[in-house]
Amino acid sequence: MKMLRFISILEGTSLLLLLFIAVPLKRLMDMPEYVSIIGPIHGGLFILFNILLMLSVSRYGVSSKHALIGFVASLVPFGSYVFKAKILNKY
Repeated sequence: MKMLRFISILEGTSLLLLLFIAVPLKRLMDMPEYVSIIGPIHGGLFILFNILLMLSVSRYGVSSKHALIGFVASLVPFGSYVFKAKILNKY
């Protein structure tokens, strides 16, 4: 469960970096290299977060409802932070 909390913060941070730094640099300053670096990192962390989330349902008793909320939260900027604070800290 500790690993899931840690990965949720990393995943949320990578999404924010991608959306608020890398994409604007690509679109406004014609610097696509940042997206090509941060994009795959975020993709890997997104997949890892959701795999750990599904494993936590069977191993740590996280409810399916909370897992679904976690998945949706991983799609929204700042969602992973809120999910960790409101739900993961209860387990």
